[in-house]
Amino acid sequence: MTPDHDPIAASIAASPARLLGQASAAAFGPACGPFDPQPFVLVDLDDRDCPAPPDCGRLGAWLQRQPCPVIGLGERIVAPELADACDLVVAERTSLASVLTHVVRAPLAAMTLVQLLRATATLPRADALTVESLAFATLQSGPEFAEWSAAHPPDAQRLESDDGPPVLIARDGARLMLRLNRPTRRNAMTIAMRDALVEAFEFAAADASIETLEVDAAGACFCTGGALEEFGTAPDPARAHAIRSLRLPAAALLRTRATSHFRVHGACIGSGIELAAFAGRLTAAPSAFFQLPELRFGLLPGAGGCVSLPRRIGRQRTAYLALSGRRINAATALEWGLVDAIEEVAARPSVDRPARVRRVR
Repeated sequence: MTPDHDPIAASIAASPARLLGQASAAAFGPACGPFDPQPFVLVDLDDRDCPAPPDCGRLGAWLQRQPCPVIGLGERIVAPELADACDLVVAERTSLASVLTHVVRAPLAAMTLVQLLRATATLPRADALTVESLAFATLQSGPEFAEWSAAHPPDAQRLESDDGPPVLIARDGARLMLRLNRPTRRNAMTIAMRDALVEAFEFAAADASIETLEVDAAGACFCTGGALEEFGTAPDPARAHAIRSLRLPAAALLRTRATSHFRVHGACIGSGIELAAFAGRLTAAPSAFFQLPELRFGLLPGAGGCVSLPRRIGRQRTAYLALSGRRINAATALEWGLVDAIEEVAARPSVDRPARVRRVR
């Protein structure tokens, strides 16, 4: 995107009638795609010139097949069925700017994201995680991530660390308590932390006497997402997918039978909210905020967020967070259903002495 290009000024929301004419002229083939100057479809949901119900149904089905984000714009929404067919809906043009800017900058990632959210909406969570990993691997080999990686080469040697294990573990009867323990790094999800979480979740899954699984974090933040210094360190995307298939914390958490409760505070970015959103109960401190920044890397949420968030806040709000990069606070997260309650951070039980956990294979 050139600096003087304004995607809003260059785009006009099309009326449903105009889109139906466009679809008919193209024999209901694609309207546009990631290689077009405008790699999105913008629908005027307030336009009263709406097609008859049969045509409206055909138009909605056509919109859901588009190889690009379909964005509804409107407040009054004359045709709800068309709004449901959109990948996201925004009420006003001022809310649209960040979405269109990000889509234009990373059209391949934006297309893959909305296609993934459409395809996995009704899949079982475990199967949806596999599809998410395949989509993530595809983008890892794409030009948008390559461009970001060239400007930010991985360097795991730059990772600062804290004393002790990356995840502290303690057990009190039927309760297993975990605490992310890299406060200096704002609990960025390193490979070591990922593997420690998988090991702890596997232990909980193997021990039927564990009834409650509680997760919180040390320091000012719950988790700021994947450690950028380790992005792109897998040998190739195929093996990266294989590693995620074997060592994804979200998948291991889903195999546990214990009731899970995540308590989050401060920054909950990327995997920091993607994993937590799988919890049976998710509570946030008033300081908590949430963000999905992966599109600016040429990627999509790949730690389970394309599966966990839609099941809490719906496909459209998930797409909005991922495509806009917008940060939302705890109050908005509660209103949307992303968190179950807002609670002050209470004194937490000590987990300074990690329990001995056997490795489960």
